[in-house]
Amino acid sequence: MPDPGAPTPTLARRLGAFDATMIVMGGIIGAGIFANPANVVRRVGSGELALLAWGIGGALALIGSFVYAELAQRAPGGGGQYAYLRDAFHPLVAFLYGWTLLLVVQTGGMAGAAMIFARYAREIGGLAIPANVLAVGTLLILTAINCVGVRAGSNVQSALMLLKLAAIVALIGAGLFIAARWAPAPAGAHAIEAAGRPGSLLGALVPIMFAYGGWQTASFVSAEMRDPRRDLPRGLLIGVTGVVIVYLLVNVACLRVLGSAGLAASTTPAADVMRIALGEPGARLISLGIAISTVGFLSQSVLTAPRVYHQMASDGLFFRAVATVHPVTRVPVAAIVLQGMWASLIALTGQYDRILDYVVSIDVLFFGLTAAALFVFRRRQGDATSTRVPLHPVTTALFVATCWAIALSTAIESREARLGFAILAAGVPVYFAWARRQGPTTTSRSASAE
Repeated sequence: MPDPGAPTPTLARRLGAFDATMIVMGGIIGAGIFANPANVVRRVGSGELALLAWGIGGALALIGSFVYAELAQRAPGGGGQYAYLRDAFHPLVAFLYGWTLLLVVQTGGMAGAAMIFARYAREIGGLAIPANVLAVGTLLILTAINCVGVRAGSNVQSALMLLKLAAIVALIGAGLFIAARWAPAPAGAHAIEAAGRPGSLLGALVPIMFAYGGWQTASFVSAEMRDPRRDLPRGLLIGVTGVVIVYLLVNVACLRVLGSAGLAASTTPAADVMRIALGEPGARLISLGIAISTVGFLSQSVLTAPRVYHQMASDGLFFRAVATVHPVTRVPVAAIVLQGMWASLIALTGQYDRILDYVVSIDVLFFGLTAAALFVFRRRQGDATSTRVPLHPVTTALFVATCWAIALSTAIESREARLGFAILAAGVPVYFAWARRQGPTTTSRSASAE
């Protein structure tokens, strides 16, 4: 029996600046960058506008990284983005973030990533295992690794991040230095339809922001960083800057080899570039890189998001067992297992495709809310932090407005996005049901930031 007098186990501070940087980059870089360059060109109609759109997205991501870096210094406790929303606004806002994260945003993205990995693994390895079974097996293996401890999960994540960077560097090198320029195909219908369409640049920011999204998840593990006030801001700024550079170079490489029309017509631009540069072995090599990149993104998701559910439960807004920390591994095992099982269920039922359609709209809504929280923190605490958002409040307000414009645009144009907002609204009565169980202390909590 456990000793009732023993101290309650807490999360262990075992991560440093390098871990933070790898987590930031691992949360951003998935399979999207290997396919999204073609999607963006189809939306805007030219390679020049596509590079402009990627540059705008990168600038927004950098502003966002500064926002989260400053918030990390002002509120270095556990839960990251969840805690920022709770302390700046109200526990209801934070709960709705965690609610959608668990039900659709994080687990749906994990299920989709696991299925992408399974399909590539079947093709590369000639496996006869059904894709959904392989996807679930991958999810459960990563879940088990992260139950062993935060260091084990971080080591796996860092190794996969370095491997996926190697694959992207190979793609960039092949496009810029090896492949002869492929004569651009005649302008395809996609390119003609996109050119000059009002709002096409804003529409292109949807897949771009999805490709750049993910830096915020590093904040979830702030309670397990040795010095979160120092290491998390460094990881955010270095990681996001590195990703912006890499993404722009990938797009330049694809445009150099395929041309605007050829890129717009391609369904597998990364494979097309590598096939032109190195033949079929090159295409197989990049397929392996995409598989590694996808499972690396998946590993980062398994590592980070359970800390949000753990914090929700610690606040009395979720099942009590989810708040527990294993006395030996010092990680929230129940939260990690819950996420892994729910993502596995989504993968088995095949609902991840619909979920992925409104991941972006919910994500950017909360990006904007979190950036708006910085105004609240600055009013309460003043300006005394070593990391500050450049040209605040103009840049912060621009980030908030852009995020909410994308959320509104997707809500107007996409039925799936509206369904996502309906799931968000459904969390309101659930919050009050949990809050009533805990009494008035939970519902009244809106503590000011540390």
